[in-house]
Amino acid sequence: MPLARCRECQNEISTEAVNCPHCGAPFPAKKKWAGRGFEWRSKQTFYGYPLIHVAFGRDAQNKIRVAKGVIAVGQFGIGLVTFAQFGIGLLFGFGQFMLGLTGIAQFAVAGLFGIGQFATGYVAIGQFALGYYALAQVGFGKFIWSQAVKDPEAMEFFRQLLDSVRDFLRI
Repeated sequence: MPLARCRECQNEISTEAVNCPHCGAPFPAKKKWAGRGFEWRSKQTFYGYPLIHVAFGRDAQNKIRVAKGVIAVGQFGIGLVTFAQFGIGLLFGFGQFMLGLTGIAQFAVAGLFGIGQFATGYVAIGQFALGYYALAQVGFGKFIWSQAVKDPEAMEFFRQLLDSVRDFLRI
């Protein structure tokens, strides 16, 4: 195994080292390392946060890049509107695991409206749903429309919701 000097502390390390065992520098055998992935912020800001922040990968310190902006896009994101694998979308989130007021995700934990394989919210739609109004294969809530339970108020609520969406989209 060839040896090299760490670019940060100059101690001898393996050229295959992911982190320096002495100082912790990521990929210490490389002469320069600015991280991997992609990061972009719009010049427009709102209360100090970029209007749009896109971030993927790891930074120069080998830390996960987290998108933080009014609109956040990335593997990890926090914003008013978030598109991320794991994220917090204060108003809306779309991704695999999402927390927010409204969300569409495989695992959507929402306060108002959630859609996903597992969904929570005042209105929850999913394979497994927990909400005041729940539409699901398996659901828990005050008014449920599922394979086992067909609450008339839940059925009427979701029919009206569908009609409202159709009217909005003019379908």
